[in-house]
Amino acid sequence: MAKHVLKRVLMMLAGYFVAVLVGLIAVVAIYAALSSLPNAPEYFGFMGITPIVALVVPPLGMFVYFLTIILTGLQTLIFALIAEFFSLRNFWLHMVFGAAAAIGGFALVWPSAPEDMGPERWADIAIIAAAGLAAGLIYWLIAGREAGFRRPLYQL
Repeated sequence: MAKHVLKRVLMMLAGYFVAVLVGLIAVVAIYAALSSLPNAPEYFGFMGITPIVALVVPPLGMFVYFLTIILTGLQTLIFALIAEFFSLRNFWLHMVFGAAAAIGGFALVWPSAPEDMGPERWADIAIIAAAGLAAGLIYWLIAGREAGFRRPLYQL
């Protein structure tokens, strides 16, 4: 039993670290795609250029990656433990958990967002939620499909 729980914890960690990376890539890809739309805010174009900056200055990219881990870690841990304790294996549920964790992390970075909820803030929240959906799907592919601390009877 302990070996199975340790395996699940390691899969949760691996899934989380890869999902954060994919989520960050999704944020950049969405901003880059949306920056080509007419009437897009000016900073959308800047957000699409940030991967170049992260590649030129790797410490900046690592800072953003670890900051994202810090900001979304607690929410994701809670969601992952819920999924593991109740053996929740539905990919939609993991995607919703990913979106909720991403929005929670965004709220920690931008606590004044509810006060200045212009169209740009709603767009930012939607973009972050979409990236969280992608991250949740990746987490499900790595760790969520076999969620459950209890071993199935056929593995005993």
